[in-house]
Amino acid sequence: MRFTPVDGRRIGMLTPSSNTVLEPYTSAMFAPLGQDASAHFGRFRVVEISMSEASQSQFVMDPILDAAERLAESNPHLIAWNGTSASWLGLDKDRALCAAITDRTGIPATSTMLAYDDLLRDLKVTRLGLVTPYLGEIQSRIEANYATQGIQIVAEAHLEDKGNYSFATYPAEQVGALVEDVAEARPDAIAIVCTNFRGAPIAERIEQSCGIPVLDSVAVTAAYCLRKTGLDPSRITGWGSVFERVARLDTSLTHH
Repeated sequence: MRFTPVDGRRIGMLTPSSNTVLEPYTSAMFAPLGQDASAHFGRFRVVEISMSEASQSQFVMDPILDAAERLAESNPHLIAWNGTSASWLGLDKDRALCAAITDRTGIPATSTMLAYDDLLRDLKVTRLGLVTPYLGEIQSRIEANYATQGIQIVAEAHLEDKGNYSFATYPAEQVGALVEDVAEARPDAIAIVCTNFRGAPIAERIEQSCGIPVLDSVAVTAAYCLRKTGLDPSRITGWGSVFERVARLDTSLTHH
């Protein structure tokens, strides 16, 4: 008897060590694809999100590249930094990291915030709602970085938490209430920026009630990685419109 080898698209994801949301959510999102796609995770140490020196030092390149090398041993078709640090540190940090990952492993690389960048440009967003669990000092940096991209944060909500583990303890209903508050400003889209935050399960319900795209970080990353590896994200339903929106992206016209 002859068997056909399993040869789906393997997507490697670099994960903050204290994150407990993105792995189960991503696996649930990928489930309808069966053996066509699988997600594989590598961790490096992230335990606090603030502007302190200790927090910033978590995002130096060497430990991330070490984790990427181990992840590369699973022979993924793409490696994604599934985290949002570039939202306050600047997109150039992720551009440099992705280039370094590819240089070290030979595997194409992307990130959550680079995926957001492509999607927000495609949607021509200039008025954005922002929801995070972060400290005000982080939120202000995110707002300033979006301003340099021509995007105004017209409404925001944050929880003044430096986590990172604690971000996952807020129930989806609480995240949804923050999103609904921000939606009252009628932004072009609402970004839930944090990959350890339970925004994905409430996105579809709120989109249907307010008519505004709700772009959760875990969902954006999952959809974008599928698109970049040649799969159709629109096969995934129940997590909001982001999968359909990313399916329409021309990923050959990236801004990385």
